[in-house]
Amino acid sequence: MKTTEKYGKNADLALTMWVKLARAADTLARITAKDIDGYGLTTPQFGIIETLGHLGPMKIGEMCSKKLTTGGNMTVVIDNLEKMGLVERTKDSEDRRAYNVRLTKEGEEKFNEMFPAHAKFVEAMVWSALNEQEIKTLSELLKKLGCSVKSNSI
Repeated sequence: MKTTEKYGKNADLALTMWVKLARAADTLARITAKDIDGYGLTTPQFGIIETLGHLGPMKIGEMCSKKLTTGGNMTVVIDNLEKMGLVERTKDSEDRRAYNVRLTKEGEEKFNEMFPAHAKFVEAMVWSALNEQEIKTLSELLKKLGCSVKSNSI
């Protein structure tokens, strides 16, 4: 079957790569969301617990930049986690406008219960398709692409 160029060789190649990347990311996100549902959390809630579990307490603004979400959405997610007893907010001692968020004892227990199992889930999914060198190469290429696009964006 003969392929024809629609937008030029380089554009067609870039678009094909972008579609494959987007489809793979969407598939991985859907599958991992099902795993996360099993812990009784939404994906954003899981992300906050994961971030705090790995990085420790932080300001809500810092968390927004780490999780790539808006302050309004972050506040709602943190409100719900607070109601569940998994996180708590405290006023920042240096900035009266800011709040710090940290895991409660229950939140730390939830993190320690779920994250190792989730890591194994992701490990099995990725290693079922790729070998070690492919995983390393893909990671390096995605980082290169992300950093380059970010630094060249308007």
